Amino acid sequence: MLVALLLLIVWPVAEVFVAIQIAEAIGVLWMLLLLIVSWPLGIWALRSRGRAAWRRLGEAAARGRPPGREVLDGALILLGGILLIVPGFITDAIGVFLLLPPTRALMRRALVRNFQSRLVVGAARFTRGSGTYDVDSTATDVDQPRLQP
Repeated sequence: MLVALLLLIVWPVAEVFVAIQIAEAIGVLWMLLLLIVSWPLGIWALRSRGRAAWRRLGEAAARGRPPGREVLDGALILLGGILLIVPGFITDAIGVFLLLPPTRALMRRALVRNFQSRLVVGAARFTRGSGTYDVDSTATDVDQPRLQP
């Protein structure tokens, strides 16, 4: 919760700071033009790259293999396109990073590794907290004594 609140405060401040620095370097009109051009680019990326990701998902399903990679690619493409539509240079840089296949593959590997480690930790935490085990299935039901009111 604190991270999200901090992000909502720091992110816009960082975007404004970067926009001011770019405006000082290339001029306000060029900076505004760059921000405006990223919107159609984001829409194009969502359409074309999204369509290609959807096609690869269908092909993986038709071949009978799990489409995990394709689903993750589609989600990263969607996020990248949305970030290009959102005005700001930091969001644009992250959006382009997510749309390029080599960098998207790096992000996909990092996400898979993170999900796997979280899954292992969660499974270990679940099994550790449950107490004793009945591995041989020798448990029997025992009638509990009734409590007197």
